[in-house]
Amino acid sequence: MATTSEHHHYRVNLSSGRTFTSKLKSSLKETCFPDDPFHGLTGLSMPAKTWYAIKYFVPILDWAPKYTFSHLWADVLAGITIASLAIPQGISYAGLAKLPPVIGLYSTFVPPLVYAIFGSSKNLAVGTTTANSLLLASIIQNLVSPSENMELYTQLFFTAAFFTGIFQMALGFLRLGLLVDFISKPTVTGFMTGITILIILQQLKGMLGMKHFTTKTDVISVLRCVFENRHEWQWQSALLGVCFLSFLILTQYVRKRQPKLFYVSAVAPLMVVVMGGLFAFLIHGQHHGIPIVGDLKKGLNPISVSQLKFQSEYIGTVAKAGIITAFVGLAEGIAVGRSFGMMKNENIDGNQEMVAFGLMNLAGSFTSCYLTTGPFSKSAVNYQAGCKTPMSNVVMSLCIMFVLLFLAPLFKYTPLVALSAVIISAMLGLFKYKQIIELYKVDKFDFCICMAAFVGVVFCNLMIGLGLSVVLGIIRALLYVARPTTCKMGNINGGEIYCDVAQYPDAYPPHNMLILQVGSPIYFANSDYLRERIARWVEDELKTRNANEDDLLYVIIDISGVSSIDNTGIGMLREVHKYLERKGIKMALTNPRLQIVDKLRISGLIDLIGECWIFLSVGDAVNTCRYAFQQESKHNSDDKV
Repeated sequence: MATTSEHHHYRVNLSSGRTFTSKLKSSLKETCFPDDPFHGLTGLSMPAKTWYAIKYFVPILDWAPKYTFSHLWADVLAGITIASLAIPQGISYAGLAKLPPVIGLYSTFVPPLVYAIFGSSKNLAVGTTTANSLLLASIIQNLVSPSENMELYTQLFFTAAFFTGIFQMALGFLRLGLLVDFISKPTVTGFMTGITILIILQQLKGMLGMKHFTTKTDVISVLRCVFENRHEWQWQSALLGVCFLSFLILTQYVRKRQPKLFYVSAVAPLMVVVMGGLFAFLIHGQHHGIPIVGDLKKGLNPISVSQLKFQSEYIGTVAKAGIITAFVGLAEGIAVGRSFGMMKNENIDGNQEMVAFGLMNLAGSFTSCYLTTGPFSKSAVNYQAGCKTPMSNVVMSLCIMFVLLFLAPLFKYTPLVALSAVIISAMLGLFKYKQIIELYKVDKFDFCICMAAFVGVVFCNLMIGLGLSVVLGIIRALLYVARPTTCKMGNINGGEIYCDVAQYPDAYPPHNMLILQVGSPIYFANSDYLRERIARWVEDELKTRNANEDDLLYVIIDISGVSSIDNTGIGMLREVHKYLERKGIKMALTNPRLQIVDKLRISGLIDLIGECWIFLSVGDAVNTCRYAFQQESKHNSDDKV
């Protein structure tokens, strides 16, 4: 059948020429360096290559020499703006984690300085987040109660930050950013929406001036605690809280209606804290139903290296807390950085961001900080304020340093209700109901993943919600691998374009041929399914064609969408070939990729099928099969004559 190859213009390149080393290098490059960060090294001298690599790992060396006064002016304005938001948020989120308020300010001083050196995003603003604050508290307080031993409780937070930093750095250096991809967008959406509801409900303690509150995080336990302790409700706190919250919501409304006035909502939380503190100081609020923060120590971050706890009774819990929040922090921080980077057409290196996050959390664990990442609210303000470089984080840190050195004691009179109002106003913008509705409309399975996280967080606990959602996401990914898409193809009006007959009912398969398309890698997990599915296609086609007094002589399998194949997959193709051969049907493959050709050639499958039955396109395969059928028909006619 050598003549079958004469009627297609181009032949599939079946020669490899690639050594094992080159294959391994290519595979590792695509797996670990999909963004090709060192593409600029070509043609450079060794010193230049070294300097290029150093600049990659320390981005400040790249942008600092090009820094201008106009950049400085923009970054100073942006830094001061986000500092006005960072102060009340730092104090508030520390309270959410049940830590001393000053820890929140410490965590907004050192980590941003580290990120400015090693971070690749020009828009990200570093700070603590509500999700990680609550998640850490829910894990660590099961081991140590903050009300019984605040010192140990705080030290465990520092130790958790240490593990977070080590883990994030390891992921970045080993180029394992793909692991974070298992926390899907529906998971994050459901998790954050569930946490939003929990956090708002937990702020009822501050809004109502309550003294006792549950350590559980599920909504039923929280509501039960609120109503069982009605005797602790303080109308003064509730009234003041409604006023503060109304003011904050009003400033957010102004920002939405007039985007140029974004700074109004940015400075509003600080105004609430300042006005609330002044009001509580003048009326002695702590004696009139308005609890206050209490003493805040003046001074910079104390060194906490010696306070890290690695004893066996603590190590398991803090390591778990650090690793879980590392994933959540990376998923949020990298997503935020990339979102704002796209708006400015800037490339954000996910693995480099992991290294930067790891270094800043590691440094934070040594300087009395707990976990930090890139919160959306603060980064949005940084972006809207016109930041040009990570220097805005440095300016913010300098502002926090000034507060720690000189102004920290003044926040002693900050009402807890003011902090609760700040947290609630921030949470209202994180309620992703529109995204949940979109998930329901677009993909019901994504919606189920989202709701698993949401329901688990709201009615059970944070770990169950996050774990259940991630497991469902992994199951879905495995289902895609184990049950890949296959389709029957045909052409429309005898043209050269072949498409799915289910999508295009007017398309029909050519005479005597069945064209199938496999659109995923072929692995041990899906080989049996593909073999059975192809056999079912063939059996169904034979029944249909026999009813129409037509023959099935050729099966063309389009494997252009098959990116990889293993030994089990090759064995499956060999079995399909034998199955078709027993039925007198010829098998053809179209457009195998380079990696596939290498394995098919080495395994001998190409020799079994025949090189002349490997084609570059479905059209070439169809034309050759037609020609072969015509030649065979002519030969049979001549024999009869």
